[in-house]
Parts: sequence; structure tokens; C-alpha cells
Amino acid sequence: MGLRGSKPPEAQVLLLGLDNAGKSTLLYKLKHNACVSTVPTIGFNVEMLEARKNRKNIVLTVWDVGGQGKMREHWTSFHQDTAAVVFVVDSSDRGRLAEAQRELESTLRSEQLRGRPLILLANKQDVNGALTVTEIKDRFNLRKICSARDWFVQPCSASTGVGVEEAFRRVIQMVKLPSDPGAMRDNIKETVNYFRTTTRR
Repeated sequence: MGLRGSKPPEAQVLLLGLDNAGKSTLLYKLKHNACVSTVPTIGFNVEMLEARKNRKNIVLTVWDVGGQGKMREHWTSFHQDTAAVVFVVDSSDRGRLAEAQRELESTLRSEQLRGRPLILLANKQDVNGALTVTEIKDRFNLRKICSARDWFVQPCSASTGVGVEEAFRRVIQMVKLPSDPGAMRDNIKETVNYFRTTTRR
């Protein structure tokens, strides 16, 4: 370790949330600083983001997994080796908050995600009537469901970019780095292969 040319450590981040929460828009805003009009993600997007943590370079592999009902049953396929969970909520869609809360609680019950940090992004803060961070913390009962993990709620707007960089700075700060950087790349291949075989018609 520490030799020139050695690969920076990688960490896998899982980007989840209901369909239309703004996950892909957030990811592309961060990666390309562009407001991209996206269509619902069927399957998943994967982006590698370079960052610095503790004055060292790291690479975050962000898995943006589709949030439609039929996709959510595959979320568990991505839990293994996840270093942090980023859950995106449409703060302006009060009608689906209970559904989002159910999916978040179900995700956090996963044995493979035990103790992993949660960063909840309260997206669409630019929309009139969006819930505040305090309202979301209370509505989702985060103090109780996250009692055994680090967690943070970040207000943001994927379309305007406000709060997006701060959100991912928080992810970098909270992410748990794996000890073996080579294991992550192998796992990406395995996950992609698994996913292709399970979703083939």
C-alpha cells in the first residue's frame, strides 16, 4: 500500500428511492453538473466518482437502481458490499411519503446493510409546499429506525443543484471504506452478471 500507481480505495454507494424521486437527475447533476431530463431508470445506472477522503483519493461507485415497483424487488441484489445508502425522497410528493418510508424501512432491515450509514436526500426543495428536513426526520421516524447507524438528512434540489454537492460531501465523509480495493471491482462484475440473468425475459 502507498506505492505510486496503486489504485485508490473504492466504495460502493447505493442510490435508492421511489420512481420519480430524482435519483438519476441528482447523479448526473453531480457527475456532469448538467440538468438532464431523464426517463424512468429500467435496471440501473453506474457512475464512478472520484473524491478525496482524509487527504487521500477514493473512488465512489454509485449504483442508481430503478425505483418502480417491479424494480424494487431487485434492490436486495445490490446490498452486498455497500458502504453507504443514499435514499432520495421527493419532498413535495406528500401522497407517496408513506410508500417511501415503507421502502426505506424495508431496506434498512437488510442484514447486509447493518450499521451502514444512511444519507437521506430531501429532494425537490425548490417546489412549493415541500416538506422541511425537520418534517421529514419526524415523518420517517429516523431517530428510531437509524438508532444503530450514522445518518443525515440533506435538503437539495436536483434541478437547481442546490445542496447536491453538500449531499455528496456528506456521503464521502460518512462512507465506510473497504479494506481490499480489488474486491469491489470483482463484485461489480458479479452484480451486473447476476442482474442480467435475473432480469432477462
